[in-house]
Amino acid sequence: MIYHPRHIEHRLNQYVDAFPCVVVTGPRQVGKSTVIDRCLGQRMRSFTFDPVQDLHGEKADPDLFLRNHPPPLILDEIQYAPDLVAAVKRRVDRHREPGQFVLTGSHQWQVMRRLSESLAGRAAVMELGGFTLSERSDDPAMAWLPRWLDAAVRSPGEAADLLASGAPREFSPAECIWRGSFPEPCRLPLAVVPGWMRGYVATYIQRDVRMQQEVRDEEQFGRFLALCAALTAQEVNQRQLGRDMGATAPTARRWLDVLKAGGQWIEIPAFSRNLPQRVSRAPKGYFADTGLACHLQRLPSPEAVSGSPGFGALFETFAVTDLLRQCAVLDTEPGLHHFRKHSGAEVDLVLEYGGRLFPVEIKASAQARPADARGIRAFQEALGPACGDGLVVYAGGSCHRLDPRVQAVPLGWRVAP
Repeated sequence: MIYHPRHIEHRLNQYVDAFPCVVVTGPRQVGKSTVIDRCLGQRMRSFTFDPVQDLHGEKADPDLFLRNHPPPLILDEIQYAPDLVAAVKRRVDRHREPGQFVLTGSHQWQVMRRLSESLAGRAAVMELGGFTLSERSDDPAMAWLPRWLDAAVRSPGEAADLLASGAPREFSPAECIWRGSFPEPCRLPLAVVPGWMRGYVATYIQRDVRMQQEVRDEEQFGRFLALCAALTAQEVNQRQLGRDMGATAPTARRWLDVLKAGGQWIEIPAFSRNLPQRVSRAPKGYFADTGLACHLQRLPSPEAVSGSPGFGALFETFAVTDLLRQCAVLDTEPGLHHFRKHSGAEVDLVLEYGGRLFPVEIKASAQARPADARGIRAFQEALGPACGDGLVVYAGGSCHRLDPRVQAVPLGWRVAP
């Protein structure tokens, strides 16, 4: 199988050389085990744990397991051996040298609850999401956002010149949206992708969701999952979600938290600092994988995606998740917000980085026009000097100015390193 290098590889090696424990979390099937084995398989022994069987004696006697298998170790699917975390803590407290353990978990709620109690101050935590466009294309030049942010902090002119020096790379937005960002569907023939998605949903509900005490009705949770897929790229309204699935708003909130914990749902808080009360306070929600969202929306092909009334929301979801995953290479990841005035002006994504605020609007169209920057201009006027230049990220093929402080850039843009 062809291996696609991932953005987190450099930081993973840095953290292993600096910390006793490194924890890699993220949804199931995003390639955690693959990238860890690729980077560290020659340096560490690996154990993968099972939810039912005690394959290595790690559940019966965690301390004996570590005596029999001293570090360095890769402990895969650690949520299935929760008592082992305390044994790892005891081992690390006795021996603080770096590079002892790499822990992975596909359900963050289970992993992080234990780690926050047991490994605080002893572990570095990093998250792996699905492929970016850059990763699936094996083209580092398509990861342009981190370089633009660093340049924009130094000089708006330098940032504009950086993007202007680039060139487009052809890709099919509809097919990329339909396949999503999980590594396996990105390489499979189109005809078998729906079967993979069906299996993923069943496994997620039957293995990950079943572990949650908050979810007692798996069938109803499956309907809730499909409802969230249909509402991607919208502000989160818990009352409406609850009504639509025949439950209470607190139940909807708990279930959204389950989706977030499993890496299936992303929420971006509203930006409201130093602004009047006439702005939205509701977070904006995104389904983490557009391929899964298309499957749950019963869109059977890329052609169905491009003709769907929800194409704009799916393109925005794909663009936002891709841009956020690009930022994982930065030493300090940007703060995330969205902005909407009740009068209608809105910005899909506000990146807080280097002491500045950079507004980004997403447009699912082949043309970017000055009118597309209205929300960005309103945000820049409201924030004044704290606000940097803005971007309109769209589905076209040219980079150009929309006004003196807003630049249009295609999502599939290449900027040579």
